[in-house]
Amino acid sequence: MKNFIICILLWMPLTTFAQNNIEGMVMESNPENKHLGLAGANVYWLNSQTGTITKTDGSFVIPFKKEYNQLVISYVGFESDTLLIDTPRTVSHWLKPSNALNEVVVQKKRDAVQKSYFSPQNVVTINSAELLKAACCNLSESFETNPAIDVNFSDALTGTKQIQMLGLTSPYLLITQENIPMVRGASQAYGLTFTPGTWVESIQITKGAGSVVNGYESISGQINTELVKPLTDKALFVNGYANLNGRLELNTHLNKKLTDKWSTGLYLHTNRRDAKEDGNGDGFLDAPLGNQINVLNRWQYQNPITGWVSFINLRFLNDEKQVGQTNFDPITDKFTTNSWGGEINTRRFDTSLKLGYVFPELPFQSLGFQTAYNIHKQDSYFGFNEYNIDHESIYSNLLFNSIIGDTKSKFKTGITFAYDGYGEMVNTQDFSRVDKSIGAFFEYSYDNLKEWSLTAGIRVDSHNNLGTFVTPRLHVRYMPWERGSFRGSFGRGKRAANIFAENQQLFASSRQIRVLGDNSSIYGLNPEDAWNYGASYIQGFNLFGKTGNITLDYYVTNFKNQVVVDWENPLEVSFYNLEGKSLAKSFQFEINYNALKNFELRTAYKFYDVETDYLSGTLQKPLQAQHRFFANLGYTTVPKEYGSQWRMDYTVHTLGRQRLPYTANSSGEHSPSYSLMNAQLTKVFNNNFEIYVGGENLTNFMQDNPVVGAEDPFGTNFDTTMVYAPIMGRMFYAGFRYKL
Repeated sequence: MKNFIICILLWMPLTTFAQNNIEGMVMESNPENKHLGLAGANVYWLNSQTGTITKTDGSFVIPFKKEYNQLVISYVGFESDTLLIDTPRTVSHWLKPSNALNEVVVQKKRDAVQKSYFSPQNVVTINSAELLKAACCNLSESFETNPAIDVNFSDALTGTKQIQMLGLTSPYLLITQENIPMVRGASQAYGLTFTPGTWVESIQITKGAGSVVNGYESISGQINTELVKPLTDKALFVNGYANLNGRLELNTHLNKKLTDKWSTGLYLHTNRRDAKEDGNGDGFLDAPLGNQINVLNRWQYQNPITGWVSFINLRFLNDEKQVGQTNFDPITDKFTTNSWGGEINTRRFDTSLKLGYVFPELPFQSLGFQTAYNIHKQDSYFGFNEYNIDHESIYSNLLFNSIIGDTKSKFKTGITFAYDGYGEMVNTQDFSRVDKSIGAFFEYSYDNLKEWSLTAGIRVDSHNNLGTFVTPRLHVRYMPWERGSFRGSFGRGKRAANIFAENQQLFASSRQIRVLGDNSSIYGLNPEDAWNYGASYIQGFNLFGKTGNITLDYYVTNFKNQVVVDWENPLEVSFYNLEGKSLAKSFQFEINYNALKNFELRTAYKFYDVETDYLSGTLQKPLQAQHRFFANLGYTTVPKEYGSQWRMDYTVHTLGRQRLPYTANSSGEHSPSYSLMNAQLTKVFNNNFEIYVGGENLTNFMQDNPVVGAEDPFGTNFDTTMVYAPIMGRMFYAGFRYKL
């Protein structure tokens, strides 16, 4: 229920517990004097690492420190405040939205990428300032400027970027939108491209097993996207984008406050590519021709008197892509040998409801309900291969929050119901099925507000195809000294692999598809089952009067069962259940440092050891760089009185060599290592208008012969799946943002 529970002003301190603590509530300041609690706001003593995060109702408790007297309160999208406090007392404080004109006592710049010292979960929060460092045309392109997520290329046709975390691809991530599962099932391959970047307010990335509240499918982590809110978003926002490779985009936000309780927003997105690009001269489009229309209507309700809040979303999407040879014409060439090509046409409707209630007499106790319905229809073909899938999904989650004794000990409990109906056709073979599950969960959290905290959860689910199973999760945080925080976690995840929806690139090759299973109900394969273990440490420091932090992460994912995707035979791709071991080990070392005033440096090194027992033996995961290096430099000029400002950002990704699967033209070779460089320059004229220009792949590195057998696409050696580097060369873009 994070980010949508509200609370009334009434605050009831807990007597003996409050004597040596500062208790209070953080709320949103607004003209109507509505007391809207802000969940997840940072509260900490200035020049100290003693702090906490506000709860779902906006409440907080922090130890009183005699040696400090400045309490900082900050929240994404709001101006930070600093309060002077000399004695333990109750605090009720309102934060002003960042677009408010009234001055505050003290302002403190909020990091674009935030890491908490106090949360037991290893969470990285990316806010809107970070998303502005790149064009961020859609969600799949929102991770280029931070090292938490790896972005890879999935194939040589669709231009789709695939994200990875802890060495594992996105199907092993739970991807949610405001904590409702979103990119899954039929939308797994292209779903990240269905959320425009301008719609995103913030992104929370959780490494390792996530919370049991959000389900059992998370294995390597969770990505949660918070959308902009009608109440706090601009009344009018327009963003235009164009690049030299023929891609055009337009985003428009229209927000209106209807009454003192209702606000609504209409968000329109369209993108189009008509230009045929073939920079490597292989006769195939380097990026698909496409057209997308995406419309979201969002309603927000709050009533501080009764304690109710609600969000209602309605969205429609139509996305069309054409791939293949440059001379392919669907009207004359479809299902012929005149020219090789394909189309991917997707229509999608989503609706969701989030409803929350805070008990007026017990502000630490709340009840929430989430439900969502979507229908996803994709009709596609690749050469002579047809793939059509209809996916109807229903999700509901009922959640209750309260405390045990005092606010140090809290719990969440509830029940979840999910329904997924798949109508799936692969050529002439029908793989339709229905998944139904019901589950219950309980999560306990303890925070002594100083050295340590923990979150322990367990859920039990009954699934018609996966059976009845238990999913435990544990997260622990310990702070032995100032600005030093250890974390440990373990948890289980279980999921049904949608082998065709998750691997649609296989249809754009001449490989034969083999499913080596038994008589189980999902493709004849058993569900995937894995345990994730991890430890991390973050240490803050001061160097030459500037602040920074060092982070070390180490995670291991141990599959008890996995659906192995085997590309090692150049003439086929096989799916089968794991026989043996499959381990994904991930190590990351990261340094963030504010080297100069308004200058940020972010660097990271990552090492992956991902080994699987294939039928042919134990091998490293193909098309996976074991060594990766990342650096991001950001500089912002000090704004003048009227708001004029420059922002400059530079990012470099260096990838080590990658193992290539066997093909007709190679025998287990490795790709060369390479670096990608991106840069963007933004000119802010005032609070209402800014323009930006940028470039991607500035080194102009391109993979040689990304389409295997391009000269004979109907032959036995044709393959578009062996992609380890960019297909397109150097690309420049420009755009503008207008806000009112």
